[in-house]
This record gives sequence, structure tokens and C-alpha cells, in this order.
Amino acid sequence: MSNVMKEVNSKNSDLEKDKTVKKKEALNIEHCVHQALTKNYDRYYRLAYSYAKNEADAMDIVQEGAYRAILKCGSIRQKEFIETWIYRVMIRTALNYIKKRKQEQKFAEISDIAEGIEDHYENVDLKNAIRQLGEPAGTIIRLRFFEELPISQIAKILEENENTVKSRLYRSLKSLKKAMEQEG
Repeated sequence: MSNVMKEVNSKNSDLEKDKTVKKKEALNIEHCVHQALTKNYDRYYRLAYSYAKNEADAMDIVQEGAYRAILKCGSIRQKEFIETWIYRVMIRTALNYIKKRKQEQKFAEISDIAEGIEDHYENVDLKNAIRQLGEPAGTIIRLRFFEELPISQIAKILEENENTVKSRLYRSLKSLKKAMEQEG
């Protein structure tokens, strides 16, 4: 019986040692990530700038990329790949940033179109054009611009994904603009 206890204690001791070693390795990798971020900041900035084409956005990309790298550094298995891994993180961050920026520009254009829409159905042609869009396009436009509801609330009302509502809104506004241009 005592041999069994010694063996169990030995295995527990080995497990504790393994946990301690893994914690030290994780801390070491995190330290190496911090060092790589500091050492290669200029490179990451140039990379981000090549995507963003302006200083402020490049700095935002590097900051967000560094945050993500530090947050996810536990997924790195070998120290040799830290710099390569950080570059991948920075590239993904830059691409996501650019994609988000393009969406914001599209919605700014949509807002410009919407500003031309007279409030509370004063324009009969507009009413008819919205009616011709059908559903759910007409509902989305009414909720967004006449009721001034945010996209998130419209998505809940229609029980749809927010991105689905956004894309339908964008398409609907393009169709509405085209219809209004043909009428007048």
C-alpha cells in the first residue's frame, strides 16, 4: 500500500513540476512577445502604414495588433516563430481594419443619401418608391430613417442578424435612389 502512495505522490509531484515548467514557458513566451513588439515596432508600423496609407490609422493598427498579440501569445508553441506569428497578427489586424473602414465609408454614403429623404413621409414619390421596394426592405428603411432606430434594434425587431440588416439596408437604399432618380 505504501508503494502505491509513493507512486501517486511521485506522479502528483511530476504533474506539479510540469505545471510550473509550463507557466514559466508561458511567461517566457509572453516576455519574448513583448521584446519582439518593442524591438520591431518600426517594422510593424511600416507594415501597417503600407495598408492604411496614413499615420493615425497605422498607429491604431499597430496598437490593436500588439494588444491581440499579447492577448493570444499563449497559442505560440515555439519561440522561434514569435516574430513571424506577430507579423501574421499585424497583417490580419490591418486587413480587418481596412475592411471595417470600407464599411464605415459605405454607411457614410448611405447616411448622405438618407439625409436627402424628407422626414415623416412628406414626399409622396418617396412613399411610393419605398412601397415598391417590398418587404423587408421597406420596413428596414422606415425603421432606420423615419423611426430613427439603430441597426441593432432593427435586427432584434426583425429577428435577423445585424449584418444581414445592414446589407439589406444598403441594397434597399441603392434601389430607392435609383427609383427616385428615374421618377424625378
